[in-house]
Amino acid sequence: MYDFVIVGGGIVGLASAMALGKRYPDARVLVLEKENNWAYHQTGNNSGVIHSGIYYKPGSFKAKFCRDGSRSMVQFCQKYGIAYEVCGKVIIATEQKHLPLLENLHKRGLENGLDVRKISAEEVKEIEPHVSCLAGLRVTSTGIVDYKQVCQKYAELIKAQGGELCLNTKVEKIRETSAGQIIETNNGTFETRFAINCAGLHSDRVAKLGQVDPKAKIVPFRGEYYELKPEKRYLVKTLIYPVPNPAFPFLGVHFTRMIDGSVHAGPNAVLSLKREGYKKTDFDLRDFTEVITYPGFWKLAAKHADEGIQEIIRSFSKAAFVSSLQKLIPEVQVDDLVPTHAGVRAQALMNDGKLVDDFLIVEGRNAVHVCNAPSPAATSSLEIGKAIALAIPEQQHLKSVVEV
Repeated sequence: MYDFVIVGGGIVGLASAMALGKRYPDARVLVLEKENNWAYHQTGNNSGVIHSGIYYKPGSFKAKFCRDGSRSMVQFCQKYGIAYEVCGKVIIATEQKHLPLLENLHKRGLENGLDVRKISAEEVKEIEPHVSCLAGLRVTSTGIVDYKQVCQKYAELIKAQGGELCLNTKVEKIRETSAGQIIETNNGTFETRFAINCAGLHSDRVAKLGQVDPKAKIVPFRGEYYELKPEKRYLVKTLIYPVPNPAFPFLGVHFTRMIDGSVHAGPNAVLSLKREGYKKTDFDLRDFTEVITYPGFWKLAAKHADEGIQEIIRSFSKAAFVSSLQKLIPEVQVDDLVPTHAGVRAQALMNDGKLVDDFLIVEGRNAVHVCNAPSPAATSSLEIGKAIALAIPEQQHLKSVVEV
């Protein structure tokens, strides 16, 4: 009998296991992951940004967890010797119509308690000499890190706490009992007093295995990236973002300097025909059928048809992709970029066509289901883990430490 079983070995699952082990030092904690390594999907294929929290609605989980998480992530990296850099970023307006949006974003950043300031085009050029814009914002707390390394350290700490980690273990059934949950997998059956679902791209399915309806479906969006050739990396010093369209749920293609010194450009956002579909040719009949028969998807598609078409064009046309990048850095040419890895975002979508724009945590009987945790979940992981550990009803049979 385990006290806690966590389903999913991405950064949120591992952070939750670590936080539970800290709150309940004598607890038996187990993490189940279906892949052969940690951080295999969303966590291991993201852009490695330590986000500031400037984009998120004040008072939301994303705003609070991201702001606090950017600090705790930096402190964690400092404590355990993980390479990181707080390089800051610029968000730029390249057209007159973007200036009011930039002003609104500045106000939101201040409301979220961030160090963000308006800067002129000349000041932007002092930071990023190759950028062309009308004005910008400087966000100082944005950083970069390798989240795979962070997850490896999380796993080490879980083991040090006495926790158990099982790779290559896929959850197939969940049965509720008077004492908790019985979780059946391809690698044996595990009984637990409390289950925590952090299954990412499959979180809605795992919730339904546990007899919980999250009222939303995971729709996978593939983000495709290019990488600047090494001799062109000088074009980008830090991170360069356009002003996002507030009506569209993605941030637009941007430049990100990675912790290894490479520079990635992207992502676009196109519907993936497979929940774990990192290539254009990847296809899964079940995943595809679930999306195209879901009323919420067609309502979303109708609302954002123009933007969606542009994203698809960028997916199949390198020239169109580069054209979007040239709005930020005019010097970038088609031959300066080579394709690199893609990522898939697990985005929860409601039946009415509205994207779940905050972290979604749903309670079940002796269970908690994290049913929407895309970006900035990696930045926020330590804070999400703490929140989950504190949200779980007090386990009377265990001695708890209040501060997690």
